[in-house]
Amino acid sequence: MRRAAAAAVTVTTTTRMAAEGMSTAAAAAEATATAAPAAGSRWGRAWPSALRWIPTSTDRIIAAEKRLLSIVKTGYVQEQVNIGSSPPGSKVRWFRSSSDEPRFINTVTFDSEENAPTLVMVHGYGASQGFFFRNFDALASRFRVIAIDQLGWGGSSRPDFTCKSTEETEAWFIDSFEEWRKAKNLSNFILLGHSFGGYVAAKYALQHPEHVQHLILVGPAGFSSETEHSSEWLTKFRATWKGMLVNHLWESNFTPQRIVRGLGPWGPGLVQRYTSARFGSHSTGELLTEQESTLLTDYIYHTLAAKASGELCLKHIFSFGAFVRKPLLQSASDWKVPTTFIYGQQDWMNYQGAQQARKEMKVPCEIIRVPQARHFVFIDNPSGFHSAVFHACRKFLSGDGEEGLSLPEGLTSA
Repeated sequence: MRRAAAAAVTVTTTTRMAAEGMSTAAAAAEATATAAPAAGSRWGRAWPSALRWIPTSTDRIIAAEKRLLSIVKTGYVQEQVNIGSSPPGSKVRWFRSSSDEPRFINTVTFDSEENAPTLVMVHGYGASQGFFFRNFDALASRFRVIAIDQLGWGGSSRPDFTCKSTEETEAWFIDSFEEWRKAKNLSNFILLGHSFGGYVAAKYALQHPEHVQHLILVGPAGFSSETEHSSEWLTKFRATWKGMLVNHLWESNFTPQRIVRGLGPWGPGLVQRYTSARFGSHSTGELLTEQESTLLTDYIYHTLAAKASGELCLKHIFSFGAFVRKPLLQSASDWKVPTTFIYGQQDWMNYQGAQQARKEMKVPCEIIRVPQARHFVFIDNPSGFHSAVFHACRKFLSGDGEEGLSLPEGLTSA
């Protein structure tokens, strides 16, 4: 297995073995156990578990991640990659505080063949790298897969978020990702980003195209704006007292995660209802198994209930209604990296924004739609998603003579 430059990386290794698999009942029992504070803590001694208000921590996020990835058969290494305290030459620090302690990006790297192309995966808003748990085995069969938790999310460091503008907020994510790239000693890679992660990936590729061989944007945010696609319903709603209240909460950075934290010990129940509805009764694709649902619910809860950090980017990147403040459409003519867009057929992100961008791009660009899938296309229809990714990267997988293949059956072009 390849190793990144050891001097730049702090490593905690978890090599997956078949013996590490666990039953659903065992996973649920361990998930419940992790809701307690660390042994010996003053809080833990003073309060019974039922009254603990936010039963989570960074350690419990990593533990929940390991339980979720126990489903994955491919071996992997989990590490905390040291990205320093702030990027050299950056106009904005990642945090404004008296602390100069180093920050870390939680990273998982999966076993691969020696000469396999590198695929870096970036999650969306309110998510983390474990959301790709249904994809790691298939993708690792063809790529060296590396998935990260963006700074301020998942098991990565969660510094105080005090960015004051869209520009500073973009720098928070782009600069920290660039420092991560340097620490991992990556020079060229395929970059895949989902939703808000697609927005970050695209902004990164615009600034650092020399490192990105191909860009894959999965249901990306940022290809529409309120001024270009004004919603009559949204305008009317804003004029009501409910609309004014919701808009005020948005501008006050009242995030969905804040609700989960506010519910304290009842938070896991809310997350469980969401997971069951989104990937169960309301799913358009492949339903989660009982084990997958149990482990994903546990994982989502711990990532949402931890300290607020990266999530506070919301109001700086989007206006109320999820319209991006600095649309990527405005930068389409500056695109330097070949790009593939992937959307679920029922994705609430509109693929027509990508079609508009393609008209201005001077590099190859294709748009693929995956059936029986919504915004989390890689969970809803993993096999269709894998086919789309392999097709997008056929140039790098052409050792099998795949460069000229037509679109796989079931997928459609837009």
